[in-house]
Amino acid sequence: MHTPAAQLIRNAVASVRDWPQPGVTFRDITPILQDPRIFRMLIDLFIYRYMDRRLDLVVSIDARGFILGSALAYELKLGFVPIRKQGKLPRPTVREQYELEYGTATAEIHADAVKPGQRVLLVDDLIATGGTMLAGIKLLQRLGANVLEAAAIIDLPQVGGSRLIEQTGTPLYTVCRFDEDE
Repeated sequence: MHTPAAQLIRNAVASVRDWPQPGVTFRDITPILQDPRIFRMLIDLFIYRYMDRRLDLVVSIDARGFILGSALAYELKLGFVPIRKQGKLPRPTVREQYELEYGTATAEIHADAVKPGQRVLLVDDLIATGGTMLAGIKLLQRLGANVLEAAAIIDLPQVGGSRLIEQTGTPLYTVCRFDEDE
């Protein structure tokens, strides 16, 4: 988190105050994606972290997680598995309801997407309440996968999600964090 690349990535995040509701500061990653140099740095940070791990799949969470996860899967020469919002996958699924900052939602994965014992990396863009990441961990574990690590660009530790993820015993890696007063 203290590397020059991580600091450049953190500096590229746009903080949008009072969105989507008053009192909330939204951490927008689109400036990272728009800058090819910073986006490459971000992907490279993840590549270097995971290139020597014995992974079978990269699994990502709808929707911004797909941007990271598919690029990582491609570069690591691994398969990619999406976890989608309810009703978006065409074949039989396994589902998990979870809490968001502003309500509840349901995540789904194809029932045959992961084989028991496969070693997976779970990726999303941001951890706030941890609801989507926790749902992903539960879905993958239900299918028999071994979640080697959960990873994201941004951690919002004051919201508590990273602490909940760590309580599951799943290692967590984030590139940068934002405290509430920033």
